[in-house]
Amino acid sequence: MRNKYIESFEQAQLESKSVPEFRAGDTLRVAVNIKEGEKSRVQNFEGVCIALRGQGTGRTMMIRRIGANSVGVERIFPVFSDSIESITVLRRGRVRRAKLFYLRALKGKKARIKELRRK
Repeated sequence: MRNKYIESFEQAQLESKSVPEFRAGDTLRVAVNIKEGEKSRVQNFEGVCIALRGQGTGRTMMIRRIGANSVGVERIFPVFSDSIESITVLRRGRVRRAKLFYLRALKGKKARIKELRRK
């Protein structure tokens, strides 16, 4: 049982930010504000969502992409963070489980996820 004041505060936080509907297996582009000294810029991180965790304002997503020299890069983003400018769903993936940690062991074409076909 959670405190009603904390719940009302979290509800206000959730309503202020618009986040698209996505699941594990979807390819996302996350625009992140990066601060370097006094300057700030937006950097995109594009990859497959391999896990969603938590609830409410504590919800996080784990994004995996293949970087330079075929090195896998994973980042964990809080979904409702102020440093995230936008989340864009590029592709819907057809997967049968909620956590896709098995992708870490796969390379190349075996690591591809089929696209979800809508009728």
